[in-house]
Parts: sequence; C-alpha cells; structure tokens
Amino acid sequence: MFDIESIQSMFESNSVKFTQHFKARIKERGIRFSDVEQALQTGEIIEQSLDAKPLPSILIFGYNNSIPIHVVVSVDDDFIFLVTAYYPSAEIWEPDYKTRKVVVK
Repeated sequence: MFDIESIQSMFESNSVKFTQHFKARIKERGIRFSDVEQALQTGEIIEQSLDAKPLPSILIFGYNNSIPIHVVVSVDDDFIFLVTAYYPSAEIWEPDYKTRKVVVK
C-alpha cells in the first residue's frame, strides 16, 4: 500500500518521470501541468492496483481550483511515473468523483 505523503514527497523532490502517454493525454484533454501538480500536492489516493504491470498503479483525486481531476501514477522505489490525467465523468463516477458507479449488467 502507498500513502499520499510518500508520493507527494517524491514529487516535491523531483523524482518524477513523464510517460509519453501522459504528455499526449494532457495535451489532448487541455489539462495544464499546474493542474496535475495541484492535484498531486493536495489530493488523496482513491484507488490502488498493486498488481498492475509493470508497476503498481495509483489513482489520485484532487482539484484544480474547483474542478475535480484524476491523476494516475505508477511508483517504484525511486520514481513516480505520471501515466495519465483526466477530468472524471459523471457517467462513471458518483457525485463525489471518488467512487465508481456500480454498473448493472
């Protein structure tokens, strides 16, 4: 399990790698890096996929001003890898934007 404080500490110490996917997605979605930075500095972990490959995956919820944003990171012993960022959809997320809606099939 990871905690937000360790991720924030790694981020503040510039132990960050930007994936090509991350760069492409924030550009495509019109997300500024300062929005991602704010979410990482003030956000909270809402999901962890510790068995994700090649590294554990962590979903962080935060705000850029009053707009909710999700940031996905992967973490190893030395770095945070920024994987993607997006504005969560009300179709998929409950009004708190922290809880996935239950899909009934």
